[in-house]
Amino acid sequence: MPADLLFEIGCEEIPAKMLARALEDLPRAVKAKLDAARLEHKAIKALGTPRRLAVIVKGLAERQPDLREEVVGPPVGAAFAPDGSLTKAGQGFAAKNGVDASQIAQKEVPGKKGLYAVASRHVVGGETRALLPELLRDVAAGIAWPKSQRWGWTDVTFVRPVQWLVALYGGEVVPLTWAGQTAGRNSRGHRFLANTQVEIANADAYASALRAAHVIVDPEARKTEVLAEIKRIEGETGLRVRPDDTLLAEVINLGEYPVGVSGEFDRAFLEVPEEMIVTAMRNHQRYFAMEDKAGKLANRFTTMMATVVKDPTVVRKGNERVLASRLSDAKFFFGEDKKHGFDFWNKKLDAVVFQAKLGDSAKTIGQKVRRIRAIVEMLGGSATALRAAELCKADLASGAVGEFPELQGIMGKHYAVIAGESAQVAACIEEHWWPKGQGAALPRSADAALVALADRIDTLVGCFATGLIPSGNADPLGLRRAAIGVLSILLAREDGPASVDLLIDAAVSAYGSSLALSSDARTQLDEFFRARLRGVLVDEEGLDAQAVDVALAVGAANPGDARARARALAVVPADVRAAFKRIGNILDDARAKGFGTQPQPQPAVFTADVERNLWNAFAEREQAMLKAVGDKRYRDSFEVLAALGPPLAAFFDKGGVMVMDPKPELRENRLALLHAIYDPFVKIGDFRKLGGAS
Repeated sequence: MPADLLFEIGCEEIPAKMLARALEDLPRAVKAKLDAARLEHKAIKALGTPRRLAVIVKGLAERQPDLREEVVGPPVGAAFAPDGSLTKAGQGFAAKNGVDASQIAQKEVPGKKGLYAVASRHVVGGETRALLPELLRDVAAGIAWPKSQRWGWTDVTFVRPVQWLVALYGGEVVPLTWAGQTAGRNSRGHRFLANTQVEIANADAYASALRAAHVIVDPEARKTEVLAEIKRIEGETGLRVRPDDTLLAEVINLGEYPVGVSGEFDRAFLEVPEEMIVTAMRNHQRYFAMEDKAGKLANRFTTMMATVVKDPTVVRKGNERVLASRLSDAKFFFGEDKKHGFDFWNKKLDAVVFQAKLGDSAKTIGQKVRRIRAIVEMLGGSATALRAAELCKADLASGAVGEFPELQGIMGKHYAVIAGESAQVAACIEEHWWPKGQGAALPRSADAALVALADRIDTLVGCFATGLIPSGNADPLGLRRAAIGVLSILLAREDGPASVDLLIDAAVSAYGSSLALSSDARTQLDEFFRARLRGVLVDEEGLDAQAVDVALAVGAANPGDARARARALAVVPADVRAAFKRIGNILDDARAKGFGTQPQPQPAVFTADVERNLWNAFAEREQAMLKAVGDKRYRDSFEVLAALGPPLAAFFDKGGVMVMDPKPELRENRLALLHAIYDPFVKIGDFRKLGGAS
């Protein structure tokens, strides 16, 4: 009978972000192992706290099904000697599959020519209880951690030293030893509230047994508890916790038994920009900010303890004391920064290296700022955009951003307001850092978008020119993110630059004689943008992958135009796709043979009704089609194309004509007809990459 499996790894405290990733990855890893072992099962659920990582598999089969299969080996000539005995290759094939010579047949294999050695295997399914020890060891060892460690005398690595193991199939212990621990049925309760062993009867009893020991092992249950504690504190204070899903997701993995506590800080700190206060609470202390009903930041916070304490006042005062220290730093740096200004900070940036490989005349952030301004000017930026470009990086040299790097741009916005700059310039300074990630908010104004584009294209051109090109998964300079940011902005706006080529040319000009972008590097950069654009259109916007490939094959420099072409190509009827792919291949073949040079078809030369009908259908629609293509109304142009479907099909039908006719005048005239139909669409997409007949 199927039974449930429980596997728990108890260890020292796992960092919250690492735990969240493991909880996400573990079910997939367990499923992969069970499927590879041919063990049927039902739902898989990961559970965990900072001190444990667990998985429950429901309805795990008690044994593997028997396996009957045919395994294809080497060709008969390689597997068998002339006398019918096995060669060394045949013997190796037999040994690998656990069969003798009598079980190897000579058969034809679909998709292959000739006879092949084929082994018939019958493998009796093993019992799950016997398979689980090795399977669970593989699961535990295969968990990917950003950082792992060794301890004691073991060679095993894990995120933290392993303290205990629980492995139960049904109600029985799985005989498993790993990381110096032998599995049993005893887990452990809360480190402070129930620091004893907790006996687990089976998987169904796991969560309730630990709950009785003050451990909430289910992350969703902990989330519910955290939200309930937040609600309680909101009722007590008359304030509300500012929503923060990212912080909430981290907080639920900071402890095994969340208990809320609220505290306050001196109102005088509210003179500091609220982003500094929230950052100090959120990023450094994992506190939730609180606000009044109008959304104004209050001088209070909420946080979660990981245990029940005798006197919450002691914890509250400790949290307040730590936060006061952080806010004092914020207030100090903010006050010091106000004594200076943008000119002071920009001068400091002339000594701050952005990228050493750019050379002495281009390597500093100060030099980068001047290039950004030059790019903005070349692209026709307004006075607001030019001023924002001059000031956009200045706050990097401020004390506040030095202490709180997360506030780059945000502090620049505040300092711009203090310095009397316009609200538009201040907003540009903040928003030129946008988007901060894939799918994040984009710059709201054309000015901010232009400065954002100039910043990113300067980085991309400089890095590609000096050979700093991402490889594999490595991208330490964030160039993929920068390219996606450029494309996202271009796709979202119609009031700025439309072409990546235009941006690259402007950046190259801004570098001037200090840096050269070779033709090879330019090609690599173009392909880099093309690959990122494909990802954006397919993965983010959900466009048909083949249609995107067809569109990008003839041009990716203008992302908006490429997207419009891909959207239109996605709705081209299948029969027209097939016909146009065939036309493209015929024209390629003719070109390779030196045929197809006649500029226009001559109707008088047509000899068959199908070619006359096709020419007439095309001639009736030619002007409408050319106008639609010229106006970039690609869907309209393909509607015209779709109307040619029947005469195209008849042209290529068995009763149609031979395009590559031996008579030169017929062949050239028919090729000219195909060229006339095909050529208007060459700039829309490469139809040869479409599916269908060739």
